Amino acid sequence: MKAGLKAVLSLTMLAGLLAVVPARAEDAPKDTPKDLPKTCEVPAYLLFSESSLPKVAAAVKNGGKLDILVVGSRSSTINTLDWTAYPGRLEAVLREKLPSVKVNVNVELQIKKTAEEVAANLAKLIEGKKPTLVIWQTGTVDAMRSVDPDDFRAAVDDGVAALQSDGTDVILMNLQYSPRTETMISAAPYIDNMRVVAQQHDVPLFDRFAVMRHWNEQGDFDLFSTSHGLELAKRVHDCIGRALSTFVIDAAHIGPAQQN
Repeated sequence: MKAGLKAVLSLTMLAGLLAVVPARAEDAPKDTPKDLPKTCEVPAYLLFSESSLPKVAAAVKNGGKLDILVVGSRSSTINTLDWTAYPGRLEAVLREKLPSVKVNVNVELQIKKTAEEVAANLAKLIEGKKPTLVIWQTGTVDAMRSVDPDDFRAAVDDGVAALQSDGTDVILMNLQYSPRTETMISAAPYIDNMRVVAQQHDVPLFDRFAVMRHWNEQGDFDLFSTSHGLELAKRVHDCIGRALSTFVIDAAHIGPAQQN
């Protein structure tokens, strides 16, 4: 079997492990499940961004609505337990930390679509929704298909520009980390190009790849094994949701006085 095909199959297995069917974060229970961990710490440098989220900051300051739209792939979801996927966990934690703000997280799945395909449709996706913040999760499909990294960068650039012109804050989120595929697929060009676009447009980049790699190296998760199934997926999504909530609050410069 050729290395490229092996990489695609391994990534497909990972996506199948961490995501199975679409989820709706707004249908999620708001309490934290008792069987999910409170560990998986993230080093501060992985959650630091020099870019800010002024729209989010204004929404929290005014005590109004904080509408977040996650534009993602299958790894934005997890089985039929909608509330355990990271968008649902993000909503639950933000509601806990920001009790005076009405937080809503919705998901727009763009399954098997490249950044170019998603970017062409972003304006329509947010039309009528007017989200405060869009979290655009991308890179996996492009890496699997070996899309030219320069074309990928141009597509992400176009997408971010379209979102900013519509007046929304933007967070870019890169692909998942998997030790099963890192020797078979070149993720670095896509990760690097997303960082370049984030810097050019002054938007925060949530480095999911580095965060998950840290957890794997620290022994919080065994991401090489395929035997943990749904339980592993629930734990990873919970940890991603909590790390992402910290990232949003810090990037919006929301101080302790504005939190619970």
